Amino acid sequence: MRTRTTAATTCLAAALASLLILGGCTAPDGARSGTAASAAPPPAPAPAQSGGGGGGGGFEGPRPQDQNLLAWTGDPNDAGHVTAQSAAGVAGRVTLVRIVLREQITWSNVWLGLAGIDPNAQLANCYLGVYDAKGALVASSADVSPQLMTDPIAKPFALAKPFTAAPGTYFIALLLNGTWATNALTLKSTGAGISVNAGLTPPQLRYSTLLTGQTSLPPTVNLADQSTSTINTGWASQWYGIS
Repeated sequence: MRTRTTAATTCLAAALASLLILGGCTAPDGARSGTAASAAPPPAPAPAQSGGGGGGGGFEGPRPQDQNLLAWTGDPNDAGHVTAQSAAGVAGRVTLVRIVLREQITWSNVWLGLAGIDPNAQLANCYLGVYDAKGALVASSADVSPQLMTDPIAKPFALAKPFTAAPGTYFIALLLNGTWATNALTLKSTGAGISVNAGLTPPQLRYSTLLTGQTSLPPTVNLADQSTSTINTGWASQWYGIS
């Protein structure tokens, strides 16, 4: 009986082997070696596309490049607040707005949102400029007084000499001089007011003023002297763009 069983088993195995060969089936290498074959890892998911077309974790909201700018202090759509201050309040003071660049750019213009003009204003020695994180003046405009008298729109103010700005912290400076009606010469800004400096102290304030009695932008400023006394009275943080 045992001999018959063994013979039958051998014949069955031979028949199965013949079927596998005829069907072109072979065991995987892992099975032949007695180990399971390793499964290939699944492909990595493609990164999500941001609203501007670059990679990222999803929609990032409006970006400066969407409006042909290189950087900005914030989405101009949020700059709905109009800020005004008397000549006695800000004339001769250097007003600073901090901006952080994430990549190197060639900085040629400062964009300012001019909300309103005073046709009877007497302006002179008004400038826009850029200070670096150490308080050194790296670029300045010519006197922009004539441009502050026309076309109340967002518009560029050319720097006298474009410069290459490495990633880092900069301060856009505005100096106004002359006389004007407080609620006529107005600028676009955010509505954050004094909250713009939440959690910050000099020399890293996002919005501040320095010095008095200036008729031109000084070559250096001491950022540790940043003050909020004027902005706390309504001189809100101006909107700026860069191109």
